[in-house]
This record gives sequence, C-alpha cells and structure tokens, in this order.
Amino acid sequence: MTDVASPAPALTRLGAVLRAARGSRPLTSLSGDQLAMGLSGLCLVHCLASTIFFASIASVSGVLENHLFHEIGLVVAIGFALVTLVAGVLSHGYMMPFAVGSFGLGMMAGALSRPHDGSEIVATMIGVAIVALGHDLNRRAAH
Repeated sequence: MTDVASPAPALTRLGAVLRAARGSRPLTSLSGDQLAMGLSGLCLVHCLASTIFFASIASVSGVLENHLFHEIGLVVAIGFALVTLVAGVLSHGYMMPFAVGSFGLGMMAGALSRPHDGSEIVATMIGVAIVALGHDLNRRAAH
C-alpha cells in the first residue's frame, strides 16, 4: 500500500481561510478614521522608501525639490482630518482627538518649510504619526 498524502490538512487550511474571510469587512465598511490611518501608513512608507531611493540615486535628487506633490498630500491630509475629526467631535464630543490630529497636521505643514537636509523627512514622519494617533483616538472615542 502506498502512502498518499491526505487532502484533509489542505481542506482544513482552506476552511480556516474561508472562515477568516467571512469575518473580515469590505473596504467600503471602514470608517473615515481607519482609512485616514491607512493613508498615514502609506505616507510613512512613501517617506522611508523615497528617502532610501533618492539617497541611492543622486542623479534624481532634483525630484525632491518639487514641493507640489507634498503640498497636495498635505491638502488631502487636511481634508480627511476636517471630515473625520470634526465629525468625531460632533459625534462624541471629545476635543482631544481633534487637538492631537491638528498638532500633527501643523507639524506636517511646518515640515514643508524646512530645508531638504533630512530634517523635513523626520518632521513629516513625526507629524504623520501624530495625525494617525489623533485618528485612532477619534475612532476609540466613537466606540
């Protein structure tokens, strides 16, 4: 008699994946704060990846001088913050998430005026993390 692998372990794993998928929520059911926190994470990845990329390729350093991309990103961040954090204040009445998020946005805006010596990246990343904290506080206050 030959030993043939049983399909039972594979079916068990497939069943676990299907049960986990049933418990997950579609992207459309995420709150504005959760989407904003996700965008904050993408911003941090962008900051780190572009720093490493541009540091390794000196010939494209002129791209870093273009503020338009970062100014548009700041406008989008302010838009998300206004919609979600103000709605949170109106919903649960706590000002702390709004204050924390506003402070982070201020750090991000201030980072745009810094020279391109690496300090603007650090200031932006700290500001983004503080904005994400404000959105997390807002999400927690709503529940």
